[in-house]
Amino acid sequence: MGRWIVDSPLELEPLLRETEDPGSGALVIFYGTVRNENEGRPVQAMTYEAHVALAEKTLNEIEAETLEKFGVRRCRIQHRIGTLQLGEPSVLIVVRGGHRTEAYAASRYAIDEVKQRAAIWKEEHYADGDSRYLDGVPLTRKDETPA
Repeated sequence: MGRWIVDSPLELEPLLRETEDPGSGALVIFYGTVRNENEGRPVQAMTYEAHVALAEKTLNEIEAETLEKFGVRRCRIQHRIGTLQLGEPSVLIVVRGGHRTEAYAASRYAIDEVKQRAAIWKEEHYADGDSRYLDGVPLTRKDETPA
């Protein structure tokens, strides 16, 4: 199995090969890309940073949860780090399942959980030269006490 966090462009073909499954009638692919605006501000680029070990552990857990909760047959998630330009993919999720209903639901669950739980932070770079970090994921959950 490949890595979950990468610093090079995301590639769909390796994940498709890795998740091949003759029992799956549904294939859902989600690409999250850098868009040109956020909250009314023109965005020119996005820098993603991660605590790689924690983020990879979390993405692996999300894949396993997705398989269990939705009964899909395959789930793979990759997230890119580094500075990405407009339109470049930052996250790629591949889900294969017996039917489309659970495959769509599983894909949605996976991206929602990535955004909520993975130790990945985003810095937006604006057209006026300013930049800011968006609210990110804390290293401890609200219901946990730091060790």
